[in-house]
Amino acid sequence: MKNKVVVLGANYYIGLSTIRCLGIHDIHVAAVDYAWEGAYGLESKYCSEALIGPHYKEDPEGLVSFLIDYAKKQEETPVLIPTADPYVEFLDAYLPELREHFLIPQKEQGLYTKVMDKGTLHTLASEHGVAVPETVHVDDENLIERVDKEIQYPCLVKPVDSPAFVSKFRRKLFTVHNKEEMLEKVNQAKEADIEVIVQRIIPGFDDHMYTFDAYLDQDSKVTHWVTCQKLRQFPVNYGASVYTQQKYVPELYELGAKFLEGIGYKGFAEIEFKKDAETGRFYLIEINVRITNLNHLLQKTGINIPYITYRELTGSPLEPKAVKEDKNIVFWYAYEDLLAVREYIKTKQLSPKKVIKSYFRPKAHAIWDPKDPKPAIAFGKKMANLVVGRVTKRS
Repeated sequence: MKNKVVVLGANYYIGLSTIRCLGIHDIHVAAVDYAWEGAYGLESKYCSEALIGPHYKEDPEGLVSFLIDYAKKQEETPVLIPTADPYVEFLDAYLPELREHFLIPQKEQGLYTKVMDKGTLHTLASEHGVAVPETVHVDDENLIERVDKEIQYPCLVKPVDSPAFVSKFRRKLFTVHNKEEMLEKVNQAKEADIEVIVQRIIPGFDDHMYTFDAYLDQDSKVTHWVTCQKLRQFPVNYGASVYTQQKYVPELYELGAKFLEGIGYKGFAEIEFKKDAETGRFYLIEINVRITNLNHLLQKTGINIPYITYRELTGSPLEPKAVKEDKNIVFWYAYEDLLAVREYIKTKQLSPKKVIKSYFRPKAHAIWDPKDPKPAIAFGKKMANLVVGRVTKRS
């Protein structure tokens, strides 16, 4: 396998799992980050090259030059895989230049951004017959009246551009319980120059969240897919997966494949749906257009997304495959799940007995791997330093 893979992002377990998914197939992985500190994915034995380049936001032009310079030195065109939203935004902004030197699934510049943007995503979903939660834009002249009538409280104030919102507020959204709270949070977002929308809360506990994870080939046809069910999130109720099971839900294929193929998507995407606890209807919540938290879980069920991407882009695609059974495997990000469990129990959303019972299942760990322990050790040191720093600061 002569083509190398450049993985963008190594300071989070998504980048780490991507490195591992390729390395186990003896593929040369060059992992890129903007600093050594905290980039524990670079410690993996499957990381063939550890590269420190310019920051994607502080010096995007520098990062483009850095990547192109690297690609020009290779015998074969490298594959480029982003593992975080900011890297996707960077890739989309410079897609024409990068495609001249890298193998990238997506050809249409702007489609990644369009799908990540909540406003344009909802428009696309509606055009393709996929239900989305009732939404009102904050600039609507009848905002208060429409929220009272169409959405009601409590409701959500959500960002159109999630990465910018998370960077500013350290959370994915605001939950508001009355008009005053809504206006306060809307004004906070406006002061930060971040566009937001107001959206209805779809009823149902966190285990009503599902994912459709799929790879689409260069003809925009789904070739590989698997569905999952979230069990716990952090922050609780509106956070990222920390304990999620693979669960076969054929209805999600009918909804997800039709939508992704309809918009001409190429490469990997993960659609998050929520099942309405009252009606049973699935609503599209958001789409991740890069490798996700569940990557290791997908790989353990037989859907190795980074490797599927590599094989197709280098001219030797794998046979199509779908996981049409329940394999009883769960994804577990132990650190954040323990924080989540504390909150679930505190708020009486889960009982200690139910939590303990849930742990007795085969797991796809976020970081730990007995065959590749160094990243977990590096992560442990990182967390220990954070704790020491906080204690010292308080003292």
